[in-house]
Amino acid sequence: MNTIFIGIAGGTGSGKTTLTEHLKQHFGDDISVEQLKELKAGKAIRCPVYSYADHQRTSETELIRPSKVVIVEGILIFQDPRLREMLDIKIFVETDADVRILRRALRDVRDRGRTLESVITQYLTTVKPMHEQFVEPSRKYADIIVLEGGHNLVALDMIMQRIASHIASAD
Repeated sequence: MNTIFIGIAGGTGSGKTTLTEHLKQHFGDDISVEQLKELKAGKAIRCPVYSYADHQRTSETELIRPSKVVIVEGILIFQDPRLREMLDIKIFVETDADVRILRRALRDVRDRGRTLESVITQYLTTVKPMHEQFVEPSRKYADIIVLEGGHNLVALDMIMQRIASHIASAD
């Protein structure tokens, strides 16, 4: 099976997951970064499940079978040159920093049981400095930069056409 690997990076709250969800609806599920080589070799894998409430992996795993489209989503996926080489399409999702922090605060308070104070403290002490040091510079590796995340329907349509074209040429 000829598999296309798509990497989606960007800062916290930029819209990576929204873009990924749109693509998954059209092409299928996403996957954990650690097991890409096995998947590329055509092997099914057990992907660890991450708990955002506890900030760690759980003991649960999810069975992932090889497919024509594999989406890897994460803020630091363009940092590792070996992983970058495996990605056929590299997408960086860019959204205004004010919008990203507001999205993160709403998401973490509503969905992850955090307090607003803890979200702000973590953002100012860890997330923002790490974004500036590692995430933002990684945008230079992107083939496509999508403004406004998964709400940019023109970019989403172009990406889906590119993926469909790649699949058609591989068949």
